[in-house]
This record gives sequence, C-alpha cells and structure tokens, in this order.
Amino acid sequence: MAAPYTPRQRMASPTPPPGLLRALDAKDVALLTIGGILGSAIFIAAADVPRAVPHPALVLLLWIAGGLVTIAGALTYAELGAMFPRAGGQYQYLKEAYGPLWGFLFGWAAFLVVMSGGIASLAVGFGQYLGSFVPFFSSTNVLAAVGGWRMTGGQVAAALAIAGLTAINYVGVREGTVVQNVVTVAKLGTLFAIIGVGLVMPSPVRTEWMPALPAAAGASTFGVGMIAVFWSYDGWYNATFSAGETRDPERNLPRGLIVGAIATTVLYTLVNVVYFRVLPMDAITASPRVGEAAGVALFGAAGGRLIAAAVVVSIFGCLSATILACARIYLPMAEDGVFFPALARIHPTYRTPGACLLAQGAWAIVLTFSGTYEQLYTYVVFAAFVFHVATALAVIHLRRTRPEAPRPYRTWGYPWVPIVFAAASLAFVVNTLIERPMESLIGLGLVALGLPAYAWWRRAR
Repeated sequence: MAAPYTPRQRMASPTPPPGLLRALDAKDVALLTIGGILGSAIFIAAADVPRAVPHPALVLLLWIAGGLVTIAGALTYAELGAMFPRAGGQYQYLKEAYGPLWGFLFGWAAFLVVMSGGIASLAVGFGQYLGSFVPFFSSTNVLAAVGGWRMTGGQVAAALAIAGLTAINYVGVREGTVVQNVVTVAKLGTLFAIIGVGLVMPSPVRTEWMPALPAAAGASTFGVGMIAVFWSYDGWYNATFSAGETRDPERNLPRGLIVGAIATTVLYTLVNVVYFRVLPMDAITASPRVGEAAGVALFGAAGGRLIAAAVVVSIFGCLSATILACARIYLPMAEDGVFFPALARIHPTYRTPGACLLAQGAWAIVLTFSGTYEQLYTYVVFAAFVFHVATALAVIHLRRTRPEAPRPYRTWGYPWVPIVFAAASLAFVVNTLIERPMESLIGLGLVALGLPAYAWWRRAR
C-alpha cells in the first residue's frame, strides 16, 4: 500500500491525488437514509414501546412524535450538509462551528465505539437470526473457548458479514451502493406486504384504541417508551457522512435526507397499526419477536419464518448502510492531521477511502469477538446524543457567526425546527444521565480519552 499524501505533498505534487467519486444521487441518499434506519427494531424492539405504554393510540402518537423529531433532525442536518458537502458529516459540522477539537472528539467516539460498536452489534444480530436457518452460525454453537472467552458461530457469521460488506465497499462506492439499494428495496417490499395485507384483511382481534391508562403511568413511562422509539429511528443521519460522494450535494443531500426520514416515519407508524390490528395487546407485550408473531397472524405458520428471513435481510441492509457511510468520517480527520496518517489515502483506482474501510472493519470485528461492544455502546449512548445537541445548535451558531456564508438549502421552520430537535436530544441526554448516571459518566470518560490523543496528533503534525 502506498504511503498517504500529506498536506505538504498535496501542495507540492504536480499531479493532484485522487479524490472521492461523486456517484450518489437523491434516490441513493434516500435509500441510504432508509437503510440506515430500518434494521431489526421494527420487527423486535417495537414491542418495547407498548410494554412501557400499554395504550395503542398513545403508542402510535409516540412513533409519530419520534418521526417528527427525526424529520426535524433531517431538516437541520440538511442545511449543514449543503453548506459543507464534504465527507465526514458531523465531523465537518462540529469542526466548522466550534473548532477542530469538537470535530475530533466526535470522530474519536465514532471510531472507538459509537459507529464501530454499532456495526458489531448489527453484525451479531445478523448472525443470531442467520443461525436459525443455518445451525452452524447459531450463537449457541460454541466453536472455541479459552477461559471466560468463547467464540460462537454467530460471531463468525458477524465477522464474515463485516468482512464481505467491507470488501464490496472497498472496490467502489457504486458497487456498495448497488448492494445497499437492492437490499433496502427488498426489505421495503416486506414492509409493504405486511402493511398491505394487515390493513386490508379483517381484524382478527378487537383492538381498544383508547383504553384507560394504568394508574402507575407517568412521565417516566413515556420517557422509557420514547427511548425505544428514538433508537428505532437511529441512523437517519448516516447519509451525511457520504456527502463527499454525492452529486450536486447542495440539492440531492437535503432531498434524500428529508424523503428518507418522512418515508420511514410513515412506514413505522403503519406497521404498528398492523401489529395492533392482528395481535392483542398482551400478545404484543409478551412477544420477544413481535414481527414474527404478526407474520404468523397474517400469513399462517410459514409467515413467522418469512418474517425471520426478512429480519436477516433487514439487518444485513442496515449493516451495509452503516459500513458504507461511517468509514467516510475518518478520511477528513486523517487529512486534517488529527488521526492515523495512513487513513488519509484514497484508493487511486477504486476512488474509495479504502484504508478507512479496512481499519473500521478490523476494529468492528475485534469488538465482535471481544463480546464487549454492547457494554461499550451503552457507555457512549449518552455522548452520542450530546453531539446531536451540539450539531443542532451549530445551525443557529453558524447563522449568527457566518451570516454571509452560502446556504444552498435553509432549514425549513428555522429557528424552531433546530430548537425542537436540540431540545428532544437534550431530553434524551438528561433522561439517560438520570436513569444511568454511571454509564453516562463512563461514556464521557471514553470521549475524554480523546483529549490526549488529539494533543498527540496535533503535536506530531
């Protein structure tokens, strides 16, 4: 592998180094947005909301509210993405608004745990579901054990999925996008089938949409339900990391983000309507896999297996979207001299951040086999939403400090839309700090470890 170009070499070289290939259009951005959101949550975690709030109408209201917050986030990030249409997303926005340290701390947390841990978590979930079809890949199939460490078939499936998708994205953004789009369309087809049949067929249960709330219901129960909703919508911002490979990003990035967020909100709401039409409340709250239970009610005994297969495809698609987008965070960090210099290289033939993809994939696989990704991910959930608050407020900050800067797209409903998104994210931060103070403080500590790393890279540069 050739050595990366340093900033000085970029200036001195008579032939400019290869750049990223702008190959994504608005459709690709929309499908990347949808693919980054639609994983296993709507088939599994959707039951967490009615467990917290056993009231169908209020559950639907929470899903709509979560969708509106997501749309507000997409509208907010769209202005920043159009202003800074470069690879990196939040790294670029925080750097431009508050200085390079803030951008670095986001990228540091993303590589250390947030994005890499998310990739590991998705891959292990993929392996667990794949194991129900291919027993070798079952998470109960222990292939090796040393002391307290075990290697299971599910972990092997997870590692193979990460490696395979990393390889596809390594050889071209177009190749990675084609795989991503095909898988996303396939899982959209499954959701359309569930919604179409579920809304047309006579309801086999008598749903009471407005029952009396339990006496113990309060603000905390709604907060618990909202946490599950927020995490089901997570990943909507992934497409912003690929702004450097989007054609006409000033127009296509906002369109794709907003369309993807709106489409997912509608899909999530309608799927939950179907769940309540075909399953009684006690069956929904008791089911560990509500999607499969609904599949049996809709399509018979084979329906559960069909939905299980759809979950495998859905998680695979979400994993594909995450691997494709998140590797773009680390390229500008390395180019700015605040990350591993080897990651600054763009592949001269494939025009992809190949070194970033390989580093991200290798670290995610390490987390997969270590078995610590879930604990680490819990720690940095708090920090991840702190960065959301800072990014939302960056729109307001930049409007004040750079009023003359070109803004091809301006956030609709400014300043209220960014404020609503920032307030919702802040509420999540406060709730997490209250409910899980130790995990939140450890998460901040992991982010703070980036301070000496930043100082070291700055000094080395």
